[in-house]
Amino acid sequence: MESKNKRQRRRHSFLLILTALIWGTAFTAQSAGGDAAGPYTFNCVRSLIGALVLLPVIRLSDRLHLTKHRPVSRKDWRTLLAAGAACGAALTVASNLQQMGFYFGSSAGKAGFLTACYMLIVPVLGLFFHKKCGWNVWVGIAAATAGLYLLCIKGDFRIEFSDMLLLLCALVFAVHILVIDAFAERVDGVRMSCIQFLVCGICSAVPMYFVDIRHSHASDLLAWSAALWEPSAWIPILYAGVLSCGVGYTLQILGQQGVNPTVASLLLSLESVFSVLAGWMILGEALRGREILGCALIFGAVIFAQLPLQIRK
Repeated sequence: MESKNKRQRRRHSFLLILTALIWGTAFTAQSAGGDAAGPYTFNCVRSLIGALVLLPVIRLSDRLHLTKHRPVSRKDWRTLLAAGAACGAALTVASNLQQMGFYFGSSAGKAGFLTACYMLIVPVLGLFFHKKCGWNVWVGIAAATAGLYLLCIKGDFRIEFSDMLLLLCALVFAVHILVIDAFAERVDGVRMSCIQFLVCGICSAVPMYFVDIRHSHASDLLAWSAALWEPSAWIPILYAGVLSCGVGYTLQILGQQGVNPTVASLLLSLESVFSVLAGWMILGEALRGREILGCALIFGAVIFAQLPLQIRK
C-alpha cells in the first residue's frame, strides 16, 4: 500500500513538473500576446479557448470511463460548480494582475520571480488550514527563493507599482492553489478546470470591454478587432489558450491530487527555470554563472523538499 502511494505521489509530482514546463515555455507568449491585444483581451480569449479545448476531452474521458468523480447527483453538481466558480474567481484576479504587471512595465525576469513568491505564501496560509509540512520543505523553499533571485533579478531590485501588482498576483495564486487542494479529491479535475476557464473568460470580458475596446467609439472597436487578428496577437493567444490554459492548468489540478499544496507550489515554481532554459536552448540566450547557480539551487530544493523525512511536531 505504501509503495502504491509513493508511485501515485511520483506520478502527481511529474504532472506538476510538466505543468511548470508548459508554463515556462508559454511565458514569452503571455507577455507578447498581452502587449499586442491588450491584457484583458488576452486573458478573456485564451481562457475561453482553454474551456473549448477541454469540452471534447471531457466527452472522450466519459466514453472511455476514465473520469474520476464524475458528477451524478445534484449535490455532486453543486460541489463541482462551487469548485469551478471559486477557482475561476481566483484565476481571474491572479492572471489579470499578472498581465497588468506586464502592461505597466515589469520585466519578464522580475515578473517570474515575484509571481513565484506564491511558494512562500502557500505554506503560511496553509497553516491556517492545518496543512503541515516537514522542515525539509521549509529549507527547500528558502533555497528555491534564493535560486529564483539569482535566476530572475539581473539588476537593482526596486519595488515599483507593477511589482506590487505582481506581489498581489502571487498572493491570489497561492489562494488558487489552496482552493484546488480543497476540491481536488472531491470533483472531476477536467470539468473543474473547464468551468474555471469559462468563469475567467466571462469575468475578464467586462474590463476588456471598458479598457481594451474603449467602448465609446466604433473606431476603437474596429482598431481592437484589427489588432486581435494580427499574427503577433492571435498566435500567442492560441498557444497560451491551448497549452498554458487547456493543458497546463488541467494538469495542475490533476497533479495536486494527493500532493501537499506547499510541495505543489515548490514544483510549480520550476516554471522560472524552464523559462530560462527554453530561452537558452531555443533562442540561444546566454546563461551566466549566477543563472546556472540559481537553476541548480531550485532543482536541489525541489528534490530535497520531497525526501521522505518525518514531520516534527
